Amino acid sequence: MAAPAESTSKTPTNKKQKKNKHTGTSTLRNHQPTYTELLTVPDGWKEPKFAREDNPRGLLEESSFATLFPKYREAYLKQCWPLVQKALGDVFISATLDLIEGSITVNTTKKTFDPYAILRARDLIKLLARSVPFEQAVRILEDDMACDIIKIGTLVRNRERFVKRRQRLIGPKGSTLKALELLTSCYVMVQGSTVSALGPYSGLKEVRKVVLDTMKNIHPIYNIKTLMIKRELANDPELRTQSWERFLPNFRHKSLSKRKQPKKKTVKKEYTPFPPPQPESKIDKELATGEFFLRESEKRRQKMNEIKAKQAEALSKRQEQRQKAFIPPKEKPAVKKSKAATGENKIDIQAIKEKVKKAKSKKLGAPPVNPETPSAKDGKRKKVKS
Repeated sequence: MAAPAESTSKTPTNKKQKKNKHTGTSTLRNHQPTYTELLTVPDGWKEPKFAREDNPRGLLEESSFATLFPKYREAYLKQCWPLVQKALGDVFISATLDLIEGSITVNTTKKTFDPYAILRARDLIKLLARSVPFEQAVRILEDDMACDIIKIGTLVRNRERFVKRRQRLIGPKGSTLKALELLTSCYVMVQGSTVSALGPYSGLKEVRKVVLDTMKNIHPIYNIKTLMIKRELANDPELRTQSWERFLPNFRHKSLSKRKQPKKKTVKKEYTPFPPPQPESKIDKELATGEFFLRESEKRRQKMNEIKAKQAEALSKRQEQRQKAFIPPKEKPAVKKSKAATGENKIDIQAIKEKVKKAKSKKLGAPPVNPETPSAKDGKRKKVKS
């Protein structure tokens, strides 16, 4: 009796398992990849090389592309043209340089087996015409390389503003552009009204975003910071599958507190439901002054008197202006040098006399050796005098 009970208990579990398996397979079949998943290239995926075995009979028809180049690129293209022909010859594509028309043309040949080679050759001549050096442009012939030419000339209307934003993209001494190249592993060339980028597909997408944001007045340093954070997060195996929104900085525009005020402010008048009074006509003014009742001759006389008064006033003003030239300028008064005080010039004679007496009383020279001798001599002199 126990055996059939066990069999009955197992049967529902098996059915549940089958249902779960069926639901699991149905969800996988119904899963559709999103737009972002379709754009992103899986890690470690490489496109297999296209060999002659894949297309042994070659192409049915000949296809060609041509592009124009500016006059200043002529000297460089003439110099590196043998290298261009050699690089395209490896892919069995012929190239012609027309210096008269200023154009480069690439054509497929009978030996060409890769149908995508002509498109890579087209991108190569486009990059060469956009001032990209040959050493960088020739990398487009590789399988994992692509190029993007971003037109920025029509994104900003004002020419001065466009030049400033383009310089902001380059940075001081090209530092911003160098940082962008290192983070995206792309070669970026800013020339005129276009930005030429060359590198992997994932890097080109980031370069385009940074360039367009810079032209929309968003500084490239913000996007460079986010790229640096993404690069660090990609190295962490745990965070690779998680959302990075919490780590990425959220830069917002500064809301200005005060808008620019106009120089002349118009003050609105108070609203009144009544219309303004009708302005006075010419006849009303004449009636108010009494001029309306004057005769034609008197009106003429008044007008003549007004004209004469104006003429006399203008004549007097002219004469005043002419007379200004004859009016001598005011001379500055001559400053007389004040004589020194008379008291200072007076000589104190009494003080001079006292000084002379003091000088006479003072004995000059060294004192005598024998003090007695002068007294004896004095006695002799007195006797002689007596």
